[in-house]
This record gives sequence, C-alpha cells and structure tokens, in this order.
Amino acid sequence: MFENYKVYETTLAGRPLKLETGKMAQLANGAVLATYGETQVLCTVTASAKPREGVDFFPLSVDYEEKMYSVGRIPGSFTRREGKASDKAVLASRCIDRPIRPLFPKDMRNDCTVVATVMSVDPDCSPEVAAAIGVSTAIAISDIPWAGPISSVDVGLVDGEIVINPTLEQRAVSTLDLTVSSTADLVAMIEAGGEEIPDDLMFDAIMAGHEANKEVVAFINSIVAEIGKPKFEFESNDPDPAIMEEIENFCIEDVKKALDTDDKLVRDAALLPIYNAVHEKFDERFEGKEAKLDEIMYLVQKHVVRAWLKDEKKRVDGRGIDDIRPLNAQVDLLARVHGSGMFTRGQTQVLSVATLASVSEAQKLDGLDEEKEKRYIHHYNFPSYSVGETKPSRGPGRREIGHGALAERALVPVIPSVDEFPYAIRVVSEVLSSNGSTSQASICGSTLALMAAGVPIKAPVAGISCGLITGDDGVYGDFMTMVDIQGLEDFYGDMDFKVAGTKKGITAIQMDLKVHGLTPAIIKEAFAKTNKARNYILDEIMLPVISEPRAELSKYAPKMLSTQINPEKIGDVIGKQGKVIQSIQEQCECTINIEEDGRVYIAAIDIDKAKQALMIVETIANDPEIGAIYSGKVTRIMNFGAFVEIAPGKEGLVHISKLDVKRVEKVEDVVAVGDQVIVKVTEIDDQGRLNLSRRDALVEVNGAVVEEGADEEPARKQGDRRRGGFRNKKRD
Repeated sequence: MFENYKVYETTLAGRPLKLETGKMAQLANGAVLATYGETQVLCTVTASAKPREGVDFFPLSVDYEEKMYSVGRIPGSFTRREGKASDKAVLASRCIDRPIRPLFPKDMRNDCTVVATVMSVDPDCSPEVAAAIGVSTAIAISDIPWAGPISSVDVGLVDGEIVINPTLEQRAVSTLDLTVSSTADLVAMIEAGGEEIPDDLMFDAIMAGHEANKEVVAFINSIVAEIGKPKFEFESNDPDPAIMEEIENFCIEDVKKALDTDDKLVRDAALLPIYNAVHEKFDERFEGKEAKLDEIMYLVQKHVVRAWLKDEKKRVDGRGIDDIRPLNAQVDLLARVHGSGMFTRGQTQVLSVATLASVSEAQKLDGLDEEKEKRYIHHYNFPSYSVGETKPSRGPGRREIGHGALAERALVPVIPSVDEFPYAIRVVSEVLSSNGSTSQASICGSTLALMAAGVPIKAPVAGISCGLITGDDGVYGDFMTMVDIQGLEDFYGDMDFKVAGTKKGITAIQMDLKVHGLTPAIIKEAFAKTNKARNYILDEIMLPVISEPRAELSKYAPKMLSTQINPEKIGDVIGKQGKVIQSIQEQCECTINIEEDGRVYIAAIDIDKAKQALMIVETIANDPEIGAIYSGKVTRIMNFGAFVEIAPGKEGLVHISKLDVKRVEKVEDVVAVGDQVIVKVTEIDDQGRLNLSRRDALVEVNGAVVEEGADEEPARKQGDRRRGGFRNKKRD
C-alpha cells in the first residue's frame, strides 16, 4: 500500500533523527514525518499549479500548528479544541519562514503553503527544530523550485560550554537561547536571547550551530539525491527587459531627485507625480501590463538606492555609512500611568508604557512546553497612521507579535526576580511614527519606561539594526554594511540584523535576510558596528535622561509587600470558603495572592494598607508572641473589659484596668464595638488564651504616661464577676 515509503535515519546532538516519506499526506507536493527522539512533526508543502494574479510578491504562508494531544492534554478553551495560534506558534512559524523564503525564486507567483503539525512532544527534543528540518526536507524533495535545503538547531550555553539542542534540564540553566538556520555554506537565520552574552562568545555559538547544520544539510541532500522530484517550470514574473529599460530611462533622474531627502513625507510626495507620469505615458502602450509598471518603479528605486550605497557610499538621507539618525529620549509623558518613555530615532518614534500589577496577573500559558506563565509581558502595536496610511485596526498580526517578542526577549534578562520585585510587569510599545527599526526603538523606549516606573532592572538595554548591500555576485563578492537602517534601506537592502543588549553583552538578536545567507565576516562586522552603536545610545542619549531606576514607584502604582508563611497555615489565612482572606482584602483595600509554597504577595495603592494586611496575615500564620503589638478591632464589650480581634480567628481580652493610661469607670467611655485599637500581648495562658493591654501599647508606641490610680478597678455590682472569655476564637 505504501510502495513509496522510505525511512532515513541519522543522529543529531546524540539523539536519533528520523525522516519518513511516502506514508502520510501523499497528495501534498512534499511531505515528511520528522521524528527527533520521541518528538514527531508532520511537515507538508503544497504549491498551486498556476500563479496568483495581481500580486507583486511570492505568496508563501507558513503555519506551525500546536496540537495539545502531542503533550497528552485537552485544550483549556471553552470549545476544548485548538483555535487561534498561540504567540509561541506564531514565533515558530516566523523562524521557519525567514530562512526558507529567500531560497524560493523571487519571480515565482505560485501560492505555496507550508504546514508543520506537532503530533508528539519529547521535552528533551525541540519540536521547533524537528519542524524546521522536516519542512526543509519536504520542500527539497518536492517538485517546487527551491535553492535549499537548510537545517536549524538550537544552541545553549551551560556552565560556560556551548551545547547543541540542549535538553529540558540544560535549557533550564542555559544562559543562551539561540536558534541558527543554515544552508551548506551560509548562516540563513539567527534568533537569540541571552543573559548579556559577549559578542565573541555569541559569534562562537552561531558558528557552532552552523557546523551542526552542515551535517544535517548533507543528510537531507542525500535523501534528495535518492527520491527528489524534478522541479516544475513556472511562469516568471520578471518584467520585460525592454519595458524596464525604457521606463528607467524615462524617470530615473527624477527618481534620484525624489529619493534624495531625509524626510519620508517629502519623498513620498515627490514620487507621486513620477508614478502618475509613468502611467500616463506607458499605460496605453503596455495595455494589460499596467500592474507591472508599479513593480518596475519599485525596481528603479531599488537600483538607485543600492547603487548609491554600494558605489558612492551615499545614504538616502545624507548620513555617513556608520552614522546614526538624530536621537531623542524622554520619560514621564503620561500623567497617571506607572511609567512611560519615548524614544525617537529620525522619523521613527515609539512610546512605551509600563504597568505594574499583582503577580497573580502574570499571563497564563497553554502551550506544548513546560512554561505555564510569564511574569514579564511585552506588547507592540503598529497602527496604520504610523506610516501615514489609513486602514482599520484588526489586532496584532504576525509582525507585531514577532516584534513584541523580540523586545520582550531583549529585556527579560535584566528584569528582577519575583523575590526582588514581586510584581507582574507589562510594557506596551506604541509605534507613533515608523521609518525603520521600530522594534529597536521599542526596546530603548521600554528601558526608559521601566526605569521611570521604578523597576530595578539590572542594566539598561538598547537596540540597533545593521543593514547589508551585496554585490551582483552575491554574498561571496564585495559587501558593505551600514548601521541604523531606515525604511528604504531595509526595503531595498539585503539584511536587517537587529541586536539588543547592555554594555556588558547581547540580550537578543533577530536577523531578517533577502539573500541566501551570511558569511562569518559579515556577522562579525555586524556585531562590531551594533556594539559601538548601542553603547553610544546608552551613554549619550538614554542615561542622561534617566540614569537609574527610580527609588520610588508612582503614586498610582500598587505597592507590593511579600512574606513567607508555613504552607500548613495557608488554610487559616484563606479561611472557610475564602471568608478570611476576603475580609482582609476588603478591610485593607488590597489584593492578596498566596502561592502553594507559602509565599504571600500583598498589593495595595496605599502602602499603609498593605502593611496592615501584611501584619494581619502574619498574625494569623504565626502564633502571637508576648510583647508583640497589634492593631485590632473591638468585637465585644463586657463590664470587665473589651474583646479585641487582632486577626481573623484570634481574639483576646483587654481588662478594664488595661484599657487606658488613666482610671476607667466604664468600658464604653473608652472604646466601642468596631473601634480599631492598638494592643500589646501581655500574657498567653496554657490554653492559648490572650491577655491584651491597650495601656501598655499606648505607652510604648505613643509615649503616653500612666496616671496615678490608673490600675484601680471600678466598683462592681453584686454578682458581676469576670468570665474567662479571652481566647482564640474558633475559626470559621
């Protein structure tokens, strides 16, 4: 039945890697079941027989699908089925898309769909790695034109040693989370997060990943040699050379004049009449090919920008090759938020806003890995007005999710631990204006916002991008890099190499390419230029505005206190049906969260209210001590004294002789039910009952002086006698 079934096996990082074809999804152009350890991902690729009409790009879609059955769980949604892709699935899709896209013919317009379905997960063997290798193999053996294969591996840094595809245990202690995709010769994609990794160590890790990929690429090539299909012919979408030449001759000088400005609005306005003139002159002559005219105009502009950079070392806005656009940093732009910072680079401007909340507001995750929540959340928004366009907002797309994740990854290494700073933290980066490198501006703006909010980050982080122009013979010929690329240089160039980090080292990398890959020399040069640039941004722009995190939080931010109690006392603090903890929260206007290990987090806008709640929790969880002073509520009044509850379930008697620093005739003359009073524990009897003294507390706390005769008791009526009522109340 499966006469074309083939199995190919090798090892990767000491674990078995198996690629199967011919059994599943046989109607796809290419299909591979990739098995790495016990992780299994079905990878398929299909292409349409005819090109899509009216598009000027290669219509490729890549979907990484997480199936909860792969980890033996039922989805937590109401419908109990997988729905919208998680952010992690979107990021995995992008990591597969970025290295494979440049290897397809640029002039092909046939729809192509790649799907990687995760069916089984072995925690020690990354499903993202299996998916990337499986997708590469599926495309390589298919009949779809492609210049692959590629391979991808994860790289960790454990105890100072570089590790390929670290296990779950190794990932937990690794200071580096790096993904490297490569062809046989070139590095095609880098995605990294690290704990301030030095440039040279990051370079060594990338090269180690590249070497591991070379072996897998050779393995895939051996499979292609045996079962690879002949590639199909497709209708090229390249414009007619004669039309291209005629239009270029007609408008190139005008295009040069229009592009020669540092103002995007001026440039766009100057280009508009040129487009109109081209259509007016050529639409009738090239009837049926009008759509090609805009594509030719794109190619003319690309030729001008690249020629200026490569041949004349001239940038569109007049900067030197390694010059950064004008920069500006500000904090405290918004009155009532917890922290805000705005970073402007040329015509790129991003406003970042930090919000602090109780740790209970950390984001809950329902994914395939071991991470169940994240305490630091970064969101990035890119509205249409930021590029002068008009379209409705439909929520974040893959690009927005990817850029937010990059900024999050860049800042996570400097976020204080929950023990140091017991808050959940969310930063939102609003792109107000975009002319390139908004993701890096969001990193700078978010550092400002966090410090303004009083988050004690370990070190400030800055981000910068590096561009690339290669010669006509590709990356092996002459190349040049330029720092801080703006929109046109990103659009018409070959690379957007984003690097974020502190002065100590790199915290995040994301690399987008339009060529097949990078040589080690290009990567080294990009590291050198981005290192110098980000240190300049930190020293000269950001730190003069705010040199360190503020010592105090905004008056609008919740004040957080924490304590550790015996886990066996958690039930006492919560109370039956949550009545005790609800009472404390209502009384102290606070939010209380208790972890299973006994950690308690208390959040309140008023720090005094938070301290009051903390005292109550600790009083409940810890047995009262003689000499301790508490604030309690009067619950009952007797002739002989008042009962005061110092914590839910813990009540003691203040004898009338201990109510005040002066002689008291009637209890009601001093206190009433519901009054909040300070008391001192003077005695705990063998049954755990409490004797309290308001007088001793007033003397100790307020410096009150005891009047003569204060100890004398009032005359008692016949039959009035004290009842031994001071005790620990029976808990609800």
